[in-house]
Amino acid sequence: MDTKIGSIDTCKPTTGDVGSPPSNAVATIQDSVPTTATSEATLGRHLARRLVQAEVTDIFSVPGDFNLTLLDHLIAEPELKNIGCCNELNAGYAADGYARSRGVGACVVTFTVGGLSVLNAIAGAYSENLPVICIVGGPNSNDFGTNRILHHTIGLPDFSQELRCFQTVTCYQAVVNHLEDAHEQIDTAISTALKESKPVYISISCNLAATPHPTFARDPVPFALTPRLSNKMGLEAAVEATLEFLNKAVKPVMVGGPKLRVAKASEAFVEVADASGYAMAVMPSAKGLVPENHPHFLGTYWGAVSTPFCNEIVESADAYIFAGPIFNDYSSVGYSLLLKKEKAIIVHPDRVVVGNGPTFGCVRMADFFRELAKRVKRIETGYENYHRIFVPEGKPAKCKPKEPLRVNAMFQHIQKMLSSETAVIAETGDSWFNCQKLKLPKGCGYEFQMQYGSIGWSVGATLGYAQAVPEKRVLSFIGDGSFQVTAQDISTMIRNGQKSIIFLINNGGYTIEVEIHDGPYNVIKNWNYTGLVDAIHNGEGKCWTKKVRYEEELEEAIKTATTEKKDCLCFIEVIVHKDDTSRELLEWGSRVSAANGRPPNPQ
Repeated sequence: MDTKIGSIDTCKPTTGDVGSPPSNAVATIQDSVPTTATSEATLGRHLARRLVQAEVTDIFSVPGDFNLTLLDHLIAEPELKNIGCCNELNAGYAADGYARSRGVGACVVTFTVGGLSVLNAIAGAYSENLPVICIVGGPNSNDFGTNRILHHTIGLPDFSQELRCFQTVTCYQAVVNHLEDAHEQIDTAISTALKESKPVYISISCNLAATPHPTFARDPVPFALTPRLSNKMGLEAAVEATLEFLNKAVKPVMVGGPKLRVAKASEAFVEVADASGYAMAVMPSAKGLVPENHPHFLGTYWGAVSTPFCNEIVESADAYIFAGPIFNDYSSVGYSLLLKKEKAIIVHPDRVVVGNGPTFGCVRMADFFRELAKRVKRIETGYENYHRIFVPEGKPAKCKPKEPLRVNAMFQHIQKMLSSETAVIAETGDSWFNCQKLKLPKGCGYEFQMQYGSIGWSVGATLGYAQAVPEKRVLSFIGDGSFQVTAQDISTMIRNGQKSIIFLINNGGYTIEVEIHDGPYNVIKNWNYTGLVDAIHNGEGKCWTKKVRYEEELEEAIKTATTEKKDCLCFIEVIVHKDDTSRELLEWGSRVSAANGRPPNPQ
């Protein structure tokens, strides 16, 4: 038992047998691997090189005393840039946005106070199937098991509180407090994130990051992850059962879901649409995963708030293929979809369910669709029916001079801004519905967080997405209530020379919540949002702000942002009436409210 109260044990470099990576982490080992200099043969530098190999070239961090040495060694890697954020929540949201574009993201925070702060963002990434590597600087390795009480904790000698919290929102947790197994733990964590497309947690003791060890003496061999393969017999059986099911249909349709991303099956899904001639739609959270310029694309299937005429075609079909769907209360508009299980083929990332019949496991979605595309019979009836009933959507009337700007008029101008060189990020709220109606040109990115729906997500996500693809200009649509949650990292965007255009929609409150259940708590204190951003700018970096109340002012602001201010971060505050909401939000809100308000089942 340690009787020296408050004493510090001398940290001695750990020695022992040289560890090796797990046999399934690397498929091939190079014959000759250059030896790394001793000063670089540290745990911190190994982690940095592994991140770069996984295509992470930016980390989003908040420094704290437990991660400072680790950050020294991470930023010493020439190909890794540190993006310092204003708080841990935004660092996590930024890693989320980065992963949506780059395929994987990473954030670095300190023990417990940082870890529990970033936890909400990691939970969101887990719900959206995003591989985010959450790295935490942990306590000195000598303090584990000593019964000592540390700062940044809740005052108990048990250091596992943070770990227990992360166990429910990550697919793998590595607590690195011994150098002998650090190489294996880090490699397993990163490879698991990539294979499972879920966040992982890596805690590294603060005294280990700078310590050399033989396991880090050579540059790490790049990952060669073994791809998951379909069971050939299961694949053949799934395709045969699906063809038998579809050949009985007269007007089948296809609907893409959000798990097309994790299954990496968007192209294979389109191959089926090309071969079959089926009418094709997407669920709202899959917008951007399927090309909207496809000749048989109907729009967004979202029940009662679908793209006009899309709902009627999908729900009247006698067979529908859903690719990677998530049917929750939001995507089902308060559980009001008129779908029948016996008509549905549900294709999950690794299994296929045909109607009320059998389930075929160990079948990869991309493999399934590619095989189906080779043999599916062409039936264009669904799209022909859509074309027959389709009436072109009318355009909202242009606002009169000095007439208060309407949101529907605003988005007519946003539509004209879209190209392959832009990406749209929609915050939780009415922007969900207004941005769904945008028609995305080929190559235009689109992201929103539908499953988790955490307000304020889009500020950090905009930071991360723009950092991952600097060649695209991000158009971000944020409500005033959401912006108040995470506004600080506008500072980080300016500091890093980003050129996004942020449209702050100022309608005086939490409009989406008003439509679900109104009350005085949905009204917020109005800020001078452009004044706030100007204060954050403080004359350092490139930033331009504009407050608009009328359509003619909006047109002028967009023109300025896309011409003379095209290399600046542009912040446009759009002031609209508090009751100016989309028709879709009014309908959706009333149905979700009804679902939330269901009385308890009788006992």
